[in-house]
Amino acid sequence: MSGPSFFQTYMGQRFYETTMPGLVRELKRLNDNLERLVAAAEQLTGNKPSPSGEPREQMPGDSEGR
Repeated sequence: MSGPSFFQTYMGQRFYETTMPGLVRELKRLNDNLERLVAAAEQLTGNKPSPSGEPREQMPGDSEGR
């Protein structure tokens, strides 16, 4: 393929300088909001938060182990 690489084009520069940083900011915001939502849900239900990556004990009648 001839011609400039993607990062050398106007669209490529815009993607790497504007779009990607914006996506990263929004992903961070989403993660922060999910953490707050989980904390609020656990507080309402009285469940203690489980450490990340560790499965919770399966309750009777709960097929997903929550």
